[in-house]
Amino acid sequence: MKIKVFANFRDICGGKSVTINLSPPQTVESVLDALIAQFPAMQEELFTEHKTLKPLVHVFVNGQNIIHLNGLETKVAANDEIALFPPVAGG
Repeated sequence: MKIKVFANFRDICGGKSVTINLSPPQTVESVLDALIAQFPAMQEELFTEHKTLKPLVHVFVNGQNIIHLNGLETKVAANDEIALFPPVAGG
């Protein structure tokens, strides 16, 4: 499963994308847990202390924001593409 990362997430993960090997079906949450296992610094970037997605962190599955799907419980298949966007400021 391919996860595209953007902005400072690229610095943490060492590139534009990360491949996670998980047996489908999975949920977005389990994929993010696997990502954190590889890159522990992502824990603080993605989740609050109560294991909820931080405000302004956006997770997309095949171009759809998970807030319009089933949130962290959204099911993903091996060929799905996940994209992670950190909060961005600017003008």
